[in-house]
Amino acid sequence: MSFFSTFNSQLLHLNSHKSYLMGKSLEKKQATLGPSGELVIQTGTHTGRSPDDKFVVMNSVSEKSIWWENNLKSISQDQFHALRKDVEEYLSSQGELFATERSIGNSEHYALNIEFVSEMPSAAFFTQYMFKNRQPKAHETYGILHAPHMKIDPKKYGLRSGTAIVTCFKEKLTIIIGTLYAGEIKKSMFSIMNFILPTKGILPMHSGANLNSKGQSFVFFGLSGTGKTTLSTDVGTFLIGDDEHGLSEKGLFNFEGGCYAKTFKLAADTEPGIHKASTQFSSFLENVSANYEKGTIDFFDSSFTENGRASYPLEFIEDREPSGQGPLPQHMFFLSADAFGVLPPVAKLTRQQAMDFFILGYTAKLAGTEIGVKSPKATFSTCFGAPFMLRHPQDYASLLSKYLEKYNINVWMVNTGWTGGPYGVGERFPIKTTREIIRAIQNHELDDVKMDKDPIFGLQVPAKVRDISVDVLNPEKAWASATEYKQAAQALAQQFQEQLKKLKTSSGETSPKEPASAI
Repeated sequence: MSFFSTFNSQLLHLNSHKSYLMGKSLEKKQATLGPSGELVIQTGTHTGRSPDDKFVVMNSVSEKSIWWENNLKSISQDQFHALRKDVEEYLSSQGELFATERSIGNSEHYALNIEFVSEMPSAAFFTQYMFKNRQPKAHETYGILHAPHMKIDPKKYGLRSGTAIVTCFKEKLTIIIGTLYAGEIKKSMFSIMNFILPTKGILPMHSGANLNSKGQSFVFFGLSGTGKTTLSTDVGTFLIGDDEHGLSEKGLFNFEGGCYAKTFKLAADTEPGIHKASTQFSSFLENVSANYEKGTIDFFDSSFTENGRASYPLEFIEDREPSGQGPLPQHMFFLSADAFGVLPPVAKLTRQQAMDFFILGYTAKLAGTEIGVKSPKATFSTCFGAPFMLRHPQDYASLLSKYLEKYNINVWMVNTGWTGGPYGVGERFPIKTTREIIRAIQNHELDDVKMDKDPIFGLQVPAKVRDISVDVLNPEKAWASATEYKQAAQALAQQFQEQLKKLKTSSGETSPKEPASAI
């Protein structure tokens, strides 16, 4: 049965053209037009995700499969039924609703159809960009009920606050209330794919991906703001996607139909493709400032948040892979925004190090991506996407291990964070330096280069990468004090060991294996 059938069909504006949805957003004073005709939205108090308000309904499908320790809260089936009833009544009481039929994934590998209903025309517009056209051969259909303006008593449903993102796998439905931030819509479906795909032998990945001119594919794992979009959208390569992908025996496939890029300090000279896509008619902008006097969007203004966002369809990127697919990758990059400033800018990982680093997911949460994060904060985000991984990390790690071994995929750690000291003391690696490293690997320039072993982390660090200074490649040399560097590096290495033991023990290993190195 369709999720639309609950609502009076006369209320529903189904699959409306984007110009109509833009007009409705302006008519309702829920958006403004930017200087080039961008649709500019302000999301109020919620300028990032609300990870503490994510719920999964406890039932026979979820009880033994969900990694509940991962800050995932549960409500009962009865509580969900009460919530669903009230949300449907609330939406039905609105004068008009905006609905879309979309999909996520690729039916040649795995795909879900999506039936989306919202009181917000801009939210329906967002789904037209972020998700794909409905796929006749999709494997299942999930619904999203989106009621951001609805006021509730959270105690009635066993919720934490007036904001909630609740998924029921038995009823194949997600309910989003109390937040205008569009990222909750996209990440709710990503979480669902992350729950389903491992049972199909497919690895879901919080990653960007691209192709080079030779048709070779590359994967970029990382949290929001660590460089997935920037590095996968590069001159001379063809974008497959910037954030969510699957890896099957058939190859890579993008889940989405568009991009949702961070825009703080976005500039045409450093990120031309993303800047152009973000500043044209009908681009969807969240929490950014428009300078109408100069006729520009001011991406350097963080008065709303540092988590300003741009959403646009993949068609807005000139150099893209239209199929959204690619062959099995030759190289994977683990993007780690090291807030302590002790990791090298690049290192080649052994198989064991790759598995350990994937389970650790060491990086930094960057300002604004979650409510309460005001500055870069060192964190362990398993599988480089812990908030969206509903199963235990070992489920994903075992799939990754299978693909690495079977297809001889190389894995590199790339530090897109700080050097010369921690955040506040050191400087962040320039994007130009990181791009040169990635390009050198993609061009096979590091296939046979001499490697130096890092004495603290045991990493294999290239002795030379193009014209990059050796002082940049060696993190100790970038610090003013070698003693302070060693103390900071050893402290982080110890955190790596402790976190690995904790995660491996929670997976059921009573005697966790000691890694061969600090990672």
